[in-house]
Amino acid sequence: MKTILAAYSGVKKGSGSSILSALHDLPSVPWLTRSKIVKHLQVISVLQFVITFLAMGIGCSLLLMYMFCTDCWVIAAIYTAWLIYDWNTPKQGGRRSTWVRNWTVWKYFRDYFPIRLIETHNLLPSRNYIFGYHPHGIFCFGAFCNFGTEATGFSKIFPGIKPSLATLAGNFRLPVLRDYLMSGGICPVNRNSIDYLLSSNGTGNAVVIVIGGAAESLDCTPGMNSVTLKNRKGFVKLALKQGADLVPVYSFGENEVYKQLIFGDDSWWRTIQKRLQKILGFAPCLFHGCGLFFPESWGLVPYCKPITTVVGEPITVPKIEEPSQDVIDMYHAMYIRSLKSLFDNYKTRFGLNESDTLQIQ
Repeated sequence: MKTILAAYSGVKKGSGSSILSALHDLPSVPWLTRSKIVKHLQVISVLQFVITFLAMGIGCSLLLMYMFCTDCWVIAAIYTAWLIYDWNTPKQGGRRSTWVRNWTVWKYFRDYFPIRLIETHNLLPSRNYIFGYHPHGIFCFGAFCNFGTEATGFSKIFPGIKPSLATLAGNFRLPVLRDYLMSGGICPVNRNSIDYLLSSNGTGNAVVIVIGGAAESLDCTPGMNSVTLKNRKGFVKLALKQGADLVPVYSFGENEVYKQLIFGDDSWWRTIQKRLQKILGFAPCLFHGCGLFFPESWGLVPYCKPITTVVGEPITVPKIEEPSQDVIDMYHAMYIRSLKSLFDNYKTRFGLNESDTLQIQ
């Protein structure tokens, strides 16, 4: 009992790290071991991200509407007025918070898989960049951890470069969720937002676009090395109009963290998925990970599979205000060759075989 009181006293005086130190000094109890506590914190950090993505926007919208019917309607009215006033902020660089990007929870998030960021070439702060991120996966864990937080040390690896991860514009119409996303430096994936970052925000900006988008997520499953890119040329045109260098990025292991039921292209299930994707903006994937309490069961918790994000060599792009289709096609082909080269150079280092190839769809 004295040991527990001493540990409690240490917790009151210390910080987050001293909590684990104090717990480490507790009597030997199976569910109180330091390693298990850390593992539980990692699982909670990942699960909160998944639940936030799936439910925060809708949940906060319903709560706001409910508050209008209660004595708290004044609070709801004030927030709604603020929402209207602040409506265009996401398209004008957002509201990045260094404090939020450095939350300790993101380090637990990183270590769960774990996630790593690999630099292959230096990036110049005097240039702007468009990062093409591949593959989408189910939740883009690698993209969020590397570019939406500082858990993997982006600012130290690429000094002078400020990343802005682009995601569905619809997320920024939802109360509270929009502010949460903006605090991580996340922006809408639309032309106005990206144009602002690349033309009105100085240099040293890196806009991260998940090129395959929702359509690619329908084909994400363990062992699958394919990206939706063949007809995705809008990001190349945007890079040419802004004179932003193109940088291919590939995350090895992104497709391994969930298992998904994939339907054939001719099946009516796939037809329904594609129609819902056009309506909702995201693909309704039928996937599962492991359970929260029993790893052998099915659940929303992703499998512990390492995700390694490799940032490739930048492709220098000239500024052409009205690029011709031939020029767009030329740089698009250059980008595909660079992405394939990146994949081939690093695949055997991160769990793939020499015979594995990257399929471009």
